[in-house]
Amino acid sequence: MSDEGSPLDIAQLCRVFRAQLTACLAESAQGRVGLFAAAHNAPWQEADQLRSLAVALHGLFAELRLDLEEGRVVEQFLDLCSMHGESNPGESRLARQFLAMLEAEQP
Repeated sequence: MSDEGSPLDIAQLCRVFRAQLTACLAESAQGRVGLFAAAHNAPWQEADQLRSLAVALHGLFAELRLDLEEGRVVEQFLDLCSMHGESNPGESRLARQFLAMLEAEQP
């Protein structure tokens, strides 16, 4: 069994984060609100969990001084969360752009 905080554990968390991010981006691109900020009128549990995971991963990357590609994806997501709220009319557009960027990175 690997030690807590090992690169394997972080890699697994990154895979979970990316899968959840991709799924949430696809929903947001179709018009669901609340990915980048909590939607008070339409709670979205998966988006809330994704934001929490992003914050936790950001802390791990900083603590362990890791510079991984997934760290940049987490940073980009958190930047969007800090700039755009649930009522921002560009949330779906931003989700489509971010999803397209992630898909373009895949081999």
